[in-house]
Amino acid sequence: MRTRNAWQALADVHDTATRSRNMAAIKGKDTRPELILRSGLHARGFRFRLHHKKLPGKPDLVFPKYRAVLFANGCFWHGHECHLFKWPKSREEFWRTKIGGNVERDQRNAADLQSAGWRIGVVWECALKGKWRRDTGDVIDTVATWLSSDANNLCVESRLVD
Repeated sequence: MRTRNAWQALADVHDTATRSRNMAAIKGKDTRPELILRSGLHARGFRFRLHHKKLPGKPDLVFPKYRAVLFANGCFWHGHECHLFKWPKSREEFWRTKIGGNVERDQRNAADLQSAGWRIGVVWECALKGKWRRDTGDVIDTVATWLSSDANNLCVESRLVD
């Protein structure tokens, strides 16, 4: 009889060392969506700090002048309900706990930031990637308009399709 761990090992196409190396290579900083936002906003004259460690959730971009923070969230890791997110078929309990924990932490961090007087923007990966992505210039314009406004929150997602 096989143990649970043996069955889990059979479901993966990589050995443990390869899987560990692959997972370690997944970045939390300087992701492609984040670099696109940084480049576009900097070109429009916005200045920001990166990954401010003293703020809840270490926002990707912090705009002290506008009292605003911006997160570039990956759809998989943050459980965004879009065409890029699919629940893994293996180790379902682990992934539901992991991603659910990320979503809960995001909500706590947002509440803490708002309590401290910060405005919060989130640009989802699907807005910049995938079959329903928006025009990159449109995403940057949307964020720039929000930064210059008094609106508290911003959420940029993939465009709607009829």
